[in-house]
This record gives sequence, structure tokens and C-alpha cells, in this order.
Amino acid sequence: MMFKGLAYYILMGSFCFFSNVILSQDQRIADRLAVIYKADTLIGLQKLKLLDDLSFNEVNDYGKKLEYSEELISLAKEHKNNNYLYYGFFRKGDAKQFVGDLEEAITAYFKAAEIAKKEKFISREAGAYGAIADIYSISDNHKNAMLYYGKAITALRKTEDTIALASVILNAGDALLRNKEYDSALIYFNESGALFEKSNYVLGTAYNLGNIGMVYANLGKNDLAEQNINQAILILEKSGNYDPISVYLISMSDIYLEKEQHQSAIDYAQKSLSLAEQYGLKEQIKNANLKLSQLYEIIGNLVVSYKYYKDHITYRDSLINLEKVQELANQRTNFEVSQKQVEVELLGAKNDLLETQKRNQLIVLGFIGLLLLTSLWFY
Repeated sequence: MMFKGLAYYILMGSFCFFSNVILSQDQRIADRLAVIYKADTLIGLQKLKLLDDLSFNEVNDYGKKLEYSEELISLAKEHKNNNYLYYGFFRKGDAKQFVGDLEEAITAYFKAAEIAKKEKFISREAGAYGAIADIYSISDNHKNAMLYYGKAITALRKTEDTIALASVILNAGDALLRNKEYDSALIYFNESGALFEKSNYVLGTAYNLGNIGMVYANLGKNDLAEQNINQAILILEKSGNYDPISVYLISMSDIYLEKEQHQSAIDYAQKSLSLAEQYGLKEQIKNANLKLSQLYEIIGNLVVSYKYYKDHITYRDSLINLEKVQELANQRTNFEVSQKQVEVELLGAKNDLLETQKRNQLIVLGFIGLLLLTSLWFY
């Protein structure tokens, strides 16, 4: 089972690639900065930085995260500051993605990518590509997901952003895990894990452990899966990152279901649901309700199973229709293909022009040669 991508938790809300300093999200920082924000005494660049830090570190209230990012976008436009404008759109994409508004999320990420490309912010452009890839992966568009992960990884290998590179590789591994390509996923996770360890990035290591645990769970290696996932949860609890914990708890539920320890499986699924409800994580609420419905059906309690299934349907239908995201993906792909076609046609026209010029030159030279021969003949 795949969650929404490491980047959305540790770097930029999906990937916040910083050229010089890499920071991890911390709700405690957001809580302290909120006091300064309410005082409303900062202006100009100081206000931009405050909004940037707030929108990045706010991980418990995505409504606030969206408000901060929208204000950051507005203020950055006012000050004509593309640096903070990029982050504003990026954080907006994060906020929208976390609450299931995938169509608006991917639109915001594309805007961030366009700004980064225009300003030649290589790492940030790669970060936007990684976030776009995450949305495609969630939308079950594996081809486009791997395409954009590839763009991000290629760009980041040219930089010194080790943590950013590791994060994209990890999310690409997520996509492979989602597509049941377990051996390939492990290859990606092994590389990302080594990069996180090299950078001594504990939070990244937590995600890596959790994802490897999910691979082992899918391969039936439950002891290894449980060991890795429990380590990941312990680290994530300390940092207050609850969305991935909710996902990993479902994986733990699956492990105990495989062991036919049904009450333990139900307990883990219930913990996942409680966390998801506490922090308004619609996708995880949907998934936890479905898991509980399945578990209660297995033990024969059909009344409770039906109750959880109805809740699952309610949250499933409340999420943005993935067909819209798929349509947007197709539109974007068609646009890129058309752009390529224009380039090909322009190149063809250029070549035709050169050929025409060459033919004209040969005709002129031939005509001059004929005149010379004629002159010599009469001479």
C-alpha cells in the first residue's frame, strides 16, 4: 500500500528542495510561528519568510496550511518574488493533495515547476516533477508517474541535494511497490536508504524502513515487515508525522490478519482510523474504514462490517474524482506531445530550407559556370 510520498512529509510538503539547507517539517515550529503571525507585525520579506515557514511546518491542520500558502502566493506576486511564489504554489499543492483535491494539487505543482524552470532553479524544478509524479502514482497513472520521477531523479543527480535525491528515489520506489514490482521497489529503497544514512537524516530513514516493511509484508516476510514498520512508527511518532503512521498501521493490520490474529488486526486498523479522523486525513479514513469492514466481515460481524463499509463509501465519494486527474494528465501529456511535434516540424522546416538553399546555390553556380563556358566559347 502506498502513501502520498515521502516528499509530502519531510521536504517541501511534497518536496521542498532547498539548495543550501534541507529542513524537516515540525508542527512545534508552526505552533510557535502562529503566535507571531497573529501579532501581525511583520511586513515585506519578513512576512514572506514567516508565511513560507508556516505553510511548510503546518502538518496537522491542512486548512491552515492552505490559507498560509494562498497568502504567500498573493504576497509573493505583490512583491514580484518568484522564489517565494514557487514555494507558495508548492505548499498549496501539498495542502490540496493531503485533503484529496488532486486536480487542484497537480495544477499548483505544475505552476511551481514552470516558475522553477523559468528561474533555472534545478532542484526545485526536480521537486515539482517529483510531486507531480506522486499525484500520477496516486491516480494509478504508473507510466506518467515513472516518467516524472525519472525527470526528477535525472535533474537531482546533477546537484548536491542528497536528501532531495533520496526522497524522489524513495517515492519512485513507492510507485513500483504500488504496481507490485517488489524486487524493483527494493532496489530503489536500498539506494534511498543508503543516501539517507549517508546524510544522517533520521526522518528519511523512518520512511525508508516503513516502505521496506511494506515490501516484506507483500512478500509474506511478516517478521521482517513488522520489525521495520515498528521502527518507522516509533521515529514518526516523535516527529508528529501522523499521516504515514496511519498508513503503516494498516500494514500492521494486514500482517496480523495474515497470522489470523484478528483482534490485533482490528486494533491496528482502529488506531489508523482514529489518527486519520483526528487529523482529517480523508484518504486514510477511507482506507481504514474499508479495512475494518473487511476484518469484521471475516469474523462474522456483518452489522459492524456494513457500518464501516458505508463510512468507507462516504469518504471515497468525498474525494476528488480521479478521472478528473486522469483527464488533466492526458491533457498535459497531449500538450507536451504537441510541443514536441512543433519542435519536430520546425526542425523539418529548417532542414527543408537548408536543402532549398543548397539547391539554389548549385543552380546559381551551374549558371555561372555555363556563362563562363559560353564566354570562353565566343572568345
